Amino acid sequence: MSDRELRVELRNLQALPYSPEAIVAAARQALALSGRKLDCLSLALVDDERMARLNRQFLGREGPTDVIAFPAEESEEGRCGEAIVCVSVAREQAAERGHSLTRELAILTAHGVLHAVGYTDATEAEREVMSALQERAADLALAAGQAESDER
Repeated sequence: MSDRELRVELRNLQALPYSPEAIVAAARQALALSGRKLDCLSLALVDDERMARLNRQFLGREGPTDVIAFPAEESEEGRCGEAIVCVSVAREQAAERGHSLTRELAILTAHGVLHAVGYTDATEAEREVMSALQERAADLALAAGQAESDER
């Protein structure tokens, strides 16, 4: 992993409220836990209509999904990855799982980062590894945010 901090370019292309600090923290925590290299992450937050189009275009699947990520590539800016998170799907999943939208967005962001740096979830063992890492990244990101808010 690089000595410098992951640069996150966050684009909000949807209307629901969210915590940009928690999302960026989750991306950085996931990268740190992965032990892999990533210099920059382009992260887009989208609505279900846009995600359904992207899901069809890139994965050949109908309807919206929670997150789509693309493998990191080398560029003049370093090793950069891309992830797209659907906030409306995240909100539904958060309600189903009994936790906050902020936590679900942190988990999905971490999931996207892990995919960008080469993790896969094609097998049960791979899914377990990714799940543990993304949950830990969300825990750390949200704990850091709580510490920051406690200091204010």
